[in-house]
Amino acid sequence: SESRSSVLLEPFIHQVGGHMSMMKYDEHTVCKPLVSQELSFYQSLPLAMRQFTPQYKGIVSVHLKKDSLGNLILIASPSLQTESCGGCLDNSSSDSSVRIWHRHKWATGPELPLVKWSHSQLTKTFKDSCPGKMLLRTDLQYCTDPLLEDANGNKPERKSHNPWGLHCHRQHLNRMSSKHNENKLHQFLLLENVVSKYNYPCILDLKMGTRQHGDDASEEKKARHIKKCEQSTSASLGVRICGMQVYQADTGHFLCKDKYYGRKLSVEGFRQTLQQFLCNGNHLRTDLLEPIILRLKALLSVIRKQSSYRFYSSSLLIIYDGQEHKENTAALDNHLHFQNTNCTTSHSTNHSRVDVRMIDFAHTTFKGSKSNPTTYDGPDHGYIFGLENLIKILQNISEGK
Repeated sequence: SESRSSVLLEPFIHQVGGHMSMMKYDEHTVCKPLVSQELSFYQSLPLAMRQFTPQYKGIVSVHLKKDSLGNLILIASPSLQTESCGGCLDNSSSDSSVRIWHRHKWATGPELPLVKWSHSQLTKTFKDSCPGKMLLRTDLQYCTDPLLEDANGNKPERKSHNPWGLHCHRQHLNRMSSKHNENKLHQFLLLENVVSKYNYPCILDLKMGTRQHGDDASEEKKARHIKKCEQSTSASLGVRICGMQVYQADTGHFLCKDKYYGRKLSVEGFRQTLQQFLCNGNHLRTDLLEPIILRLKALLSVIRKQSSYRFYSSSLLIIYDGQEHKENTAALDNHLHFQNTNCTTSHSTNHSRVDVRMIDFAHTTFKGSKSNPTTYDGPDHGYIFGLENLIKILQNISEGK
């Protein structure tokens, strides 16, 4: 019933961390609620940093409404855009992004009965619409396993997905519906979907730096963030795990960890989880270590040159494809077993495609930012400290230490 240019936003199923809901706009674009400080960052992004951030694609207007069944949905209206994004949106192709949620069937894994989800179930409590809210807080979790049915009733390959994005989406819809009426237009940022090129995106979300609160934080929020840093690896390493999904080739599921898991980790636990992120259930993906380390070193070089920038509360994503290239699945070179993982190691001369991206700049400040008058001198030493430790740990894993 929507006009041809309207897009029904869907929860972004590969969101592994954060609390703000990321929405899928189309195959190559995600969107999130606009925060002026983050917009200011993207609009004045230093050239050297662009390869390490999602491409900014503009702003779109979004409104909350109820569909014919009374379910809450979010509709993006490209025709109501408040800022041109240089022809990055093709309205004629937007139709493919308008999904009919009611045709989707979702399953909850092999050990649980098949559940048909209508969109109305998204408006119920998360506990009702996912196999247990406590699933989010378990140390080891194989998550919901959707079978998305297309218009012809065909079911594509079975994949498992991280429940975190749906959890954030549910909370976001509740917040919006309680605070605003349906007619209110909200502005959303349009950003590159940095995992769209991967068949089975393995994602590690790392909260970077020794300080997480922004300059605008209340005393209560400031104290809360300081405590989280002190009680986690943020203080000792300058980095902590905020979310993770790793495709397990032996089961066909994603292994997922959330921010609650990441906060509890010791320095050794952090190292072991990094190793687990590189394990596909059969072996350790040693072919990924060198390209990841090289990309992190390139980022480190760029960050050291960014005077006045403070990336408070931002995250760093490390991404690779869980679907290995054939040359990487050849006979294993050796059978070293690592503590706390069932992985042997596999070596390959061919580097797999990896990516490293900085995200979430709502609390980033820099000289000239309209949103934040506070200015700092020199680079972000807390961020640099975290990157240096991350590189060091990965190098140790690479050397078998």
